[in-house]
Amino acid sequence: MRRAHVALFASIALGVSTLAGCGSDSLDGSSGGEEKDNGSETKVEVDDDVAKLVPKDLEGSTLNIGSDASYAPNEFLGDDGQTVEGMDVDLFDAAAAKMGLKTKWTNAPFDALILGVTSDKYDMAVSSFTINPERKKQVSMISYFDAGTQWVAPKGDQEPIDPDNACGKSIGVQKGTVQIDDLDARSKQCEKDGKQPIKQVVDQKQSKVTASLISGKTEAMLADSPIALYAVKQNDAELEALGDIYDSAPYGIVVPKDDTEFGEAIAAAFTSLEEDGTYEEILKKWGNESGATDKFAVNP
Repeated sequence: MRRAHVALFASIALGVSTLAGCGSDSLDGSSGGEEKDNGSETKVEVDDDVAKLVPKDLEGSTLNIGSDASYAPNEFLGDDGQTVEGMDVDLFDAAAAKMGLKTKWTNAPFDALILGVTSDKYDMAVSSFTINPERKKQVSMISYFDAGTQWVAPKGDQEPIDPDNACGKSIGVQKGTVQIDDLDARSKQCEKDGKQPIKQVVDQKQSKVTASLISGKTEAMLADSPIALYAVKQNDAELEALGDIYDSAPYGIVVPKDDTEFGEAIAAAFTSLEEDGTYEEILKKWGNESGATDKFAVNP
């Protein structure tokens, strides 16, 4: 979400209701869904060696992809309030082009996406999923990017919150993310130490988490590092990064558990993108070069 999208994100972050009805809050109430050959500005040609790896039943098909478009700059709704855009979209559209496939993106709540894949509502989900053992019990995941956790606090004269001692503080977090587990562990430690637990303020969308912090509803928030740092960049008069990035881990594209053959094709497509420079070009476009990886693997 840069260039023309900067103003849009600022409106979302400040709680402006311009797009209040555009996002989806249920699995069935999706938006977006346009079919396209390649969403990246970079023209990507089919890699014949990669295309040969695509399972026969998927050759030449259009992939129905679920994504939570509230996580700028990785995935967000464009100026029309319907089209899913962002770094993840550019990356996977380019990978699909390498495989000779088209894409159709559908906006849906983050915590409903894996269910959408396991129930065949979506062919796959691409939405900044951190790879972890719990998720790999349900689906297969293909690594394509590295991210950690970053805390964010209001900028001002107040005493900064210590993430390692946030007991009794109101902390914002998005539902269904690995940061929930992080806060749960910290809160349990607070109680063991005889202190007040952390007051978790959980929202369905990251844009609402950010808005709550700016408005003073919460005292800090934590999110994946690309998203947290982008929020700081877009709201630098109100927010600042708190502490260092930690617990770096790979993001994974989600496919059905048994679709490892297709997963290998996706991994090969990303390898091809890295070799021809397209991968780095897309990350640079979104300011996320620091998360680049060369480890594209199924269930790493």
